[in-house]
Amino acid sequence: MAERKFYRRVYQRTRKKRLFFLCLKLLGFGLLSLFAVGLFLVISYAKDLPRPDDFKEKVVAQSTKIYARDGQTVLYEIYGEEKRTVVSLDQVSPYLKDALLAAEDADFYHHRGVSLKGIARAVLADLKFLSPSQGASTISQQLIRSSYLGREKTGARKTREVILTLELERRYSKEQILEFYLNQIPFGRNAYGIESASQSYFQKSARDLSLAEAAVLVSLIKAPGHLSPDGPYRDELFSRKDYVLQRMIDLKFITPAEGQLAKEQILKFAKISQKIRAPHFALWIKSLLEEKYGEDFLKEKGLKVYTTLDWKLQESAEKIVEERVKINQSYHSYNAAVVILDPRNGEILALVGSKDFFADSYPSDCQSGKNCLFEPQFNVALASRQPGSSFKPFVYATAFKKGFDDKTVVIDEQTNFGEWGGKDYIPQNYDGLFRGAVTLRRALAQSLNIPSIKVLLNLAGLEDSIQTAKDLGLTTLKPPFGPSIVLGGYETKLLEMASAYGAFANNGLWLKPVSILRIEDDKGKVIEENKTSPRRVLETRVTALINDILSDNEARSAMFGPRSLLFFENYRVAVKTGTTQSFRDGWTIGYTPSVVIGVWTGNNDNSPMRKEPGIVFAGPIFHELMANSLSRSLPEPFPEPESLNPERHQ
Repeated sequence: MAERKFYRRVYQRTRKKRLFFLCLKLLGFGLLSLFAVGLFLVISYAKDLPRPDDFKEKVVAQSTKIYARDGQTVLYEIYGEEKRTVVSLDQVSPYLKDALLAAEDADFYHHRGVSLKGIARAVLADLKFLSPSQGASTISQQLIRSSYLGREKTGARKTREVILTLELERRYSKEQILEFYLNQIPFGRNAYGIESASQSYFQKSARDLSLAEAAVLVSLIKAPGHLSPDGPYRDELFSRKDYVLQRMIDLKFITPAEGQLAKEQILKFAKISQKIRAPHFALWIKSLLEEKYGEDFLKEKGLKVYTTLDWKLQESAEKIVEERVKINQSYHSYNAAVVILDPRNGEILALVGSKDFFADSYPSDCQSGKNCLFEPQFNVALASRQPGSSFKPFVYATAFKKGFDDKTVVIDEQTNFGEWGGKDYIPQNYDGLFRGAVTLRRALAQSLNIPSIKVLLNLAGLEDSIQTAKDLGLTTLKPPFGPSIVLGGYETKLLEMASAYGAFANNGLWLKPVSILRIEDDKGKVIEENKTSPRRVLETRVTALINDILSDNEARSAMFGPRSLLFFENYRVAVKTGTTQSFRDGWTIGYTPSVVIGVWTGNNDNSPMRKEPGIVFAGPIFHELMANSLSRSLPEPFPEPESLNPERHQ
């Protein structure tokens, strides 16, 4: 019995040993398999590992061309002849290196290519905002991605990126990696590498960059196309610059005093050397394309981008703006912008963002619209400005939607509208006069302020009027709202205002502004085509009333005179002017059934013009542009309202 127990214990111990060794074998086999798979991945993914001589100029296939609507006139070419001058790290400003680390990878010298801290921070931020808002890529990862990997966000691409990054870190020193990076990455303007970027934007060597200039160039890395100082989002670039400087302060790379001086430094950018037609429009299109397709794709794939722009109309508009602004300068109005579009399809036919994109230089105190009367590259057509009384038709349209009409009467008299913004609101009409009982036709046609506020508060409703404006495509209106909105006290964009008026011209059908007709690849295959459809936002009864009032020369004559700049012999043209408080902005927006023309005049820094209504500054530009348009077409009638006020024909 004892012997049997002994053998049983021996058998059990032997069995446990066998199971133990079997588990060890299985574990070993699993680890060996994982090692083999890992080795295979490393070999297959690392075979294209970049070497120092790989970080040179690349040969690209075909450039992307941006055309006017005629398909012949090239507005801009996005080409791949990368401007690059390789420099060693000791030839780069220390400010630039510190700014780069602060903005892109503060732990660069403390990780081995992949930052676990950065990944954790990004994951926590994404969870907090419930969206992928934070990036976790190190400088080394960005270098690998920029040089060898595409923009697609797949697991295979990320795996390859991590493996290549780890091998890059194993093979090269941190200083070498930083040097590769600074000589490789794009900065916009076809400038690759820090030396080329420094020359392109500031006409100086990278070693001579100031702290503010270094922060700007580092800011461009995030989105060279979108943040370009040549495009419409320059304010975002300067905000990013201030963020980079603040990061440098927080990391103690610079003192708060140094950072503040850099934030306040006035920056002057060199002009673009490449020839561009319709520059504000073309560079806007370029930024839209880069956001969607990426800069490298545009340089390599030979796309043909056919825009909506009418080149002859654009040339004429640019010339008229430049000539008229010279005259307006005597009224202390140094800039102007124009948008012309077709209300039937939303297509932008011309866009002038300033009087002269290629002006020789900026005023010495010019930066991002601050202390600057005129800034050539800034695109005012896409900027937020107060529209003055050109906002009023949206409020009257809302009242008409609710059943009121042009015969409805309100009282024009001095009125205290109660407390708004902490004080009593007692506005005045432009001429300081009161007219007693007036119809809505007279109130809108003569742009009377007090009746318009009564229409807003008593007939249309504040919230409903705001909703009408939003339905018509205005995106910049921000609460808290008050009665001054009917007088244009809230910012809008010229392009969006012209598009909104397009819905009046198009009998209540609104289309989002269209800038690109189609995009073809290098084989002629259409890869993108405009298929914008109109959306009804107003009843035809409402738009017919608005059109009839705004084209009623007799009704507006009491304010503007019978043969003003708003009058066109033998043509019905609906027009509305706008002048902001303190005379900072002058507007004229008008239309026929086939064209909308919007004009803004003023100064980039919001300094006031001479105390004259908007028609004095913007009216001459509008009149000349509309006269040119009418000369090429027959008179076009607006649809008649269902019930005309008898006074309309008196």
